[in-house]
Amino acid sequence: MRHVILGAGVAGLASVEAIRSVDKQSEIIMLGDDPHGFYSRPGLAYYITGELPDKALFPQTREDYARLNFKYHKCRVAKIYRAEKKVELDGRTYLSYDKLLIATGAKALPLTVPGAGLKGVVKLDHLEDAHQILSVAKRGKTAVVVGGGITALELTEGLLARGVKVHYLLRGDRYWSNVLDEHESRIVEGRLQEEGVTLNFHAELVEVIGKSGKVGAVRLLDGRTIKCDILAYAIGIKPRADLARDAELALDRGILVNEFLQTNDPDIYAAGDVAQVYDPISGRSVLDSLWHPAREQGYAAGLNMAGRRKSYIKGAPFNVTRLAGLTTTIIGAVGQGRDEDILGIARGDSETWRQLPDAIVAQGGFDTNHVRILVGEKTLIGAIVMGDQTLSTPLQKIIANKIDISKIHDKLLARDAKIADVIVDFWSHHLTTA
Repeated sequence: MRHVILGAGVAGLASVEAIRSVDKQSEIIMLGDDPHGFYSRPGLAYYITGELPDKALFPQTREDYARLNFKYHKCRVAKIYRAEKKVELDGRTYLSYDKLLIATGAKALPLTVPGAGLKGVVKLDHLEDAHQILSVAKRGKTAVVVGGGITALELTEGLLARGVKVHYLLRGDRYWSNVLDEHESRIVEGRLQEEGVTLNFHAELVEVIGKSGKVGAVRLLDGRTIKCDILAYAIGIKPRADLARDAELALDRGILVNEFLQTNDPDIYAAGDVAQVYDPISGRSVLDSLWHPAREQGYAAGLNMAGRRKSYIKGAPFNVTRLAGLTTTIIGAVGQGRDEDILGIARGDSETWRQLPDAIVAQGGFDTNHVRILVGEKTLIGAIVMGDQTLSTPLQKIIANKIDISKIHDKLLARDAKIADVIVDFWSHHLTTA
């Protein structure tokens, strides 16, 4: 039996671990086109701020890889031949498979304005991008950041940490409007301004102006120009699904899979950012670009490839991230609408977050310690915790396990409710009686 894994990210590696947990003998071959192989994508933000050394991005040791007993080839896969059950590699060599996993991830949407190819235009999609950002930041004095979501802030804070003055352009009237409410957006914006970031609202980039082949300024729709040496963008990501499309696998925005992570070809599986998975919360197939779901999907796919029937039930998505230096946990369905700064989905985002559930909002705290919960009839549907993370784990468990909160429903919605106290007391009692 030969298992072939396309992609060296967390979903691909998790699939190898899963296969080896039940099958020590079968051949496993991983194919990837990233020159650095497997590394921590979420760690890139902390690498460009200088908080993590590059070695810390590589959590796996040689011994770890040896124990998993798989082969890794750095190459580009050109085509999947489903009928012959083989893949074509660059150089027109072929590799047969019994089971195939597509875990090719997603790639940053390109910037399409005039001047986007100038030197000094950067994104943060992979490790080579991070190296490029550090290189231009050594010479750059002023940067413009375009886009929304987590990656735009990672770019902003990374450049700030390197001593670069930053202008942040927002097409709308606030930051990440499809996930955060107005109060939460203002908390983030206020902290950015305190750090020295210049915020530009209702600002749409129309051109990058070159000077000797390098970024010299940007022009906005209203005619304004901002002089800069660097333009950093994060306008969304797109699943790397070209191979699947050419192989005529079922696609929507990503590769459509069933509960066993199988595509419409029973010998081909998909997991991670490239896979579009059924979400029982929203009742439709959605995209995630989160580390934890990618790992879980990869592991479930690996078990299924090895012959163990393991269904993947998508839970409430959560992410612990940092927004303008403020630790923030996002759980379940919390948002609404779409964000003008993001085309599709952003890195570190989940489409489930964007759902506006049939729920009542309760909020507590102020300034840098803030909690917002969405209260359904008998369960909590979503939550955002900014600052103090005491409530993060209890809320994650309560939402993910759909724990009945009928006893505290009215307390949470009472005027001037002390939400933190109500949740902590409820969780403590639940643990002692469970």
